[in-house]
Amino acid sequence: MKLTTWLNSALIITSIAFIPGIAGAQTANTNNGGGQINTDAKYLQPFNIAFLAYQGYLKEQGIPSGGTLLFKYQTGNLTAEDIVQAAVKANKLPAQVLNDSSYVNAVELQLTSMGSTNDSCN
Repeated sequence: MKLTTWLNSALIITSIAFIPGIAGAQTANTNNGGGQINTDAKYLQPFNIAFLAYQGYLKEQGIPSGGTLLFKYQTGNLTAEDIVQAAVKANKLPAQVLNDSSYVNAVELQLTSMGSTNDSCN
């Protein structure tokens, strides 16, 4: 079995196990006044936001899922900031996250990684 096939299988199994908890996660409304996110707050990590978008949990906010999401991201028609904004609208993240460039950059890194993994499977 190819390593990429094995890794993709492991990712799918892991995602099936965790997606119900991730999709239903509640967010904390934190405000520490500095434009930075309170690291003690319980909110979804960048990987989880990118994965929720990929799985279609942000469709109501206008974010496509699956291959369409990756294609639009790779062609510049969708940004990590768009996905973070959609997650805020879906009440998956507090609004302050939009001011945290490191969080948005981490979502971008996850999207890039998803696109790279998807490309290597073809």
